[in-house]
Amino acid sequence: MIAPCGRQADAAALAGRFVATGDGARWAFAGALTFANAAAVLQEASALAPPASGVVDCASIGHVDSAAVTVLLAVKRRAAEAGIDLSFVNAPPALRSLADVYDVDELLGMR
Repeated sequence: MIAPCGRQADAAALAGRFVATGDGARWAFAGALTFANAAAVLQEASALAPPASGVVDCASIGHVDSAAVTVLLAVKRRAAEAGIDLSFVNAPPALRSLADVYDVDELLGMR
């Protein structure tokens, strides 16, 4: 498959999703979170109830770009609408750097 800008894209590398764990108490994210899959990730996330504990584990996030920040902000906003203060834990350095560049690391509650 040919990706935008002529780069080769590996479908498995582009796959990423939020998964509810602990009977929905927490979410975890595994895989890439980029422009290539941001819309699909958001759509799938909308089918999950926000995590009751307000915690999303980001330890297994792979490749990220600025779309990852947008997705996390959208998920946080949706949780806030449900009365849940969401925080993102175990964010990898690349994601932390992007959040810092956009000055949203505190807003995202990154720990």
